[in-house]
Amino acid sequence: MLNQKKLELAYRRYSKNFVDGIKFEDIEEVYIDNLNEINSIVDLNSVEKDHILLIDLDSIASYYLSKWKNDVLVNREDNIEDFKKIMIVVFYQCMGQDLYKIRYPKMMLEYSFRDVIAALIHFTMFGWEKEESILFDFIVKNFGGRLMAANNWNKHTWFLLELYLQYRNKTIVGTDKDLYIAVREQFKEEELEYDLIPEDLDIYSEVLEHWTTPQLDEIKTLIDKMSVFHSNLASELGESIEFGDYGYGFYPYEILFLIHVREKIGLPVPDHFNDLLMNTPEAKMTIDDPEPYPEWDPLLRKIDIFYRKNYPDYIPNKHGELFQ
Repeated sequence: MLNQKKLELAYRRYSKNFVDGIKFEDIEEVYIDNLNEINSIVDLNSVEKDHILLIDLDSIASYYLSKWKNDVLVNREDNIEDFKKIMIVVFYQCMGQDLYKIRYPKMMLEYSFRDVIAALIHFTMFGWEKEESILFDFIVKNFGGRLMAANNWNKHTWFLLELYLQYRNKTIVGTDKDLYIAVREQFKEEELEYDLIPEDLDIYSEVLEHWTTPQLDEIKTLIDKMSVFHSNLASELGESIEFGDYGYGFYPYEILFLIHVREKIGLPVPDHFNDLLMNTPEAKMTIDDPEPYPEWDPLLRKIDIFYRKNYPDYIPNKHGELFQ
């Protein structure tokens, strides 16, 4: 049962975090410091220490996360531009990480499985088909390996990936049904780590069975259950693994993606919601179809140009200009 008061208190803390906790000025200062570091490596063409460029991508993502939160949560603006830049940084973290798999085989990953699947489904929602295809190929090629470690406990991430596969008529490990079960079994056979992969998906299993229902009442009931599941975990802000983080804890993107794919195949979706989760400023952001590409971050542009120049095998070199 949902404790509404606890949920509202958690949301207040979530909203105030980027005012009283993580201050934009501090994040901006780190971003500016990294500007000098990036410029130095690029200007001197310092290939021997260019892995620092990959590490610095995280500060670019943090900068735009803070800007997005300031615009949407603090100023209540319907602005998705900075959020799009966060997703683009995740893409380039994957592309950069691929360059160091031989030189630095134990280098810490700059992204998580959850981050990459979130970027994939947002590229889909934005209508960025070229970049979506490149990222999906990266996921499949590296799935279960060090660059795409899928031993992940987030049930909503497995739900999103399976829903994506069914929507796009694609497969991973030969299936688009009960993916988490198939992956657990395959990883176990191959002696890969699998202990964190969930043994059930709770409400998400029911949704995956019925997400193509033509009945509006049925999908509305399922979405309401998803919202309660998400809200209960978001209430445990700072403690819940699934939705207890200050970045996306109250951003119901798994529900928004479900609504998106149903709309794309002509199925009815609810036109309004009465619960807190589905009425947060993040949930109410307007996403155009397609969504225009944002202006490039200047630091990200420098890094991309540097990698393109110095690494012929850099994945974006195979696909021409991206995100424009």
